[in-house]
Amino acid sequence: MTKSDNNDQAERVAATLAAQHAARARFEPLTGDLALGDLDQAYAAQKALIRRWETGGRGPLAGWKIALTSKAVQELVGLDHPCVGGIFASTVHDSPAVVRRAGFVRLGLEFELCLRLGADLDTRAGGHTADSVRAAVDAAVPAFELIEDRDSDYSKLDAASLVADNCWCGGIVLGSAGGDWRDLDLATTPVRLDYNGEIETATTGAALGNPLNALAWVADKLADQGRPLRAGQWVMTGSTLKTRFPLEGDRATYAVEGLGSVSVEVV
Repeated sequence: MTKSDNNDQAERVAATLAAQHAARARFEPLTGDLALGDLDQAYAAQKALIRRWETGGRGPLAGWKIALTSKAVQELVGLDHPCVGGIFASTVHDSPAVVRRAGFVRLGLEFELCLRLGADLDTRAGGHTADSVRAAVDAAVPAFELIEDRDSDYSKLDAASLVADNCWCGGIVLGSAGGDWRDLDLATTPVRLDYNGEIETATTGAALGNPLNALAWVADKLADQGRPLRAGQWVMTGSTLKTRFPLEGDRATYAVEGLGSVSVEVV
């Protein structure tokens, strides 16, 4: 494809995805002349979709999310690395939050540590590492990601279609900072989910070994794409526990030891 052809395809894919979201249509992999040959084309379509949504009512981005941190899910879609998508400021909620299930085709909840940047993260020779990004972080809070998978059939999922659809980010719920994350070993910090009274535990290292590893990966990927991380942006670093698909009346509280908690009620 020529550059012009790629741009035309990206815009057609973005227009199709935006129309599907508006119609609350079920997510289906892109096929035919909308099929994407690789992730470069997928990210071009994602950029076009984000531009369309920014000017169409969702407003500016507040940050970024990492997707596909689980090896099992990576294998399902034929990848050996994560992906990245944007978080719109209009979809950022403070805890305790009330989320309408009817506002989603299918709502999923993921359980994460969200990092706020106090400094830009541009291209770094040799790539970023957990150590190199550490000084750029000025806050870390427990958070939920609100997944909008549009009732996808995961057995048919392909990575390019997922990336083009902004990695299914439907928003985030942010807790309040309740401690200094710099005092913690983020590879081993305990987390606790209370989901309708059912307790589940893990550690912050369940996502890529350390949330700072996720931040480093996102910083490199976005810098390579010409949209580097900037001070003030939030970065969701991957779920430590399996995704839940809540029903009306479900309540969840997710706590990160030493950093406080985040709560949501689904109505």
